[in-house]
Amino acid sequence: MFAHLFRHFKGNKPKDLPEPDEKLALGALLVRVAKSDHNYNVREIRRIDRIFQQLFGLNVVAAAKMRATCERLEEHAPHMDVFSEMIREGVDFDERLGALEAMWQVALADGAERPEELAVVDRAKHALGLSEADNALARASAVRQLDEQG
Repeated sequence: MFAHLFRHFKGNKPKDLPEPDEKLALGALLVRVAKSDHNYNVREIRRIDRIFQQLFGLNVVAAAKMRATCERLEEHAPHMDVFSEMIREGVDFDERLGALEAMWQVALADGAERPEELAVVDRAKHALGLSEADNALARASAVRQLDEQG
């Protein structure tokens, strides 16, 4: 289904990395948001792991392994639009909105709104085909999640 999106990986992607699916694409986007300010910290890493546990029913170890794979995918990805397009084409509206909410959770996980992270989230919003109203809804939901979970 996503073969046309991976032409950008040819020659870049190490052979031991899996072909990304919607889950790995979301994970790579979350890592990209967290790394965009050049301060990939423990709070962001924990938030990504928690998102994987909640969304995909993974245990702590499996979530950490998935994050490690996503970190490597993100490192070799040409640009985030590839992953956003995978999500847009592969999942319904509610799941795309959930993906944007997860990105907001990561962007806000360290308690600071950094312009670089906000720019990545905004670009992903457009690539996911979501509106400003969708963005506001996703951000508000992310803030509630962060407040509830600490």
